[in-house]
Amino acid sequence: MTSRIAVCPGSYDPVTLGHLDIVRRARTLFEEVVVAVGINATKAALLDADERVHLFTEAVANLEGVRVVRMPGLLADLCAELGAHAIVKGLRGGADYDAEQPMALMNRHLSGVETVFVTGAPELAHVSSSMVKDVARYGGDITDLVPPAVSDAVYAALAPQMKDGSR
Repeated sequence: MTSRIAVCPGSYDPVTLGHLDIVRRARTLFEEVVVAVGINATKAALLDADERVHLFTEAVANLEGVRVVRMPGLLADLCAELGAHAIVKGLRGGADYDAEQPMALMNRHLSGVETVFVTGAPELAHVSSSMVKDVARYGGDITDLVPPAVSDAVYAALAPQMKDGSR
């Protein structure tokens, strides 16, 4: 029997509890989940890719069958390299689906790999990496939105930008 592998791609800048929820639930569906940390060319990253890989690796250290890799190029190429059977994407609502559906079709076109959409936990529907960064940027508490090491990394990365002395 071959291993059923799913890839969970994202920029994860930073990883949130919502991301971890999707990875945990994907792991119940697949034998192995590979978290693929990529670079979103349309956004300026707060944390560099290697730090995001490190932080996500630390956050999933206790999850058997989950590993984290850096995605240097196309998701379709990584799926072929890994022998992935599916791509897993989390959805918070209809806007997420509208953004993800064309990518799912393109990835299927390029690689033949289907995308599986997992609905995010309702209690985390308001959590996004962008919102986490905005809250932290203005001195708000993000410790209940991200894994512990991630909040420290976000505050440290934002420190030079924070003009009012917050955190």
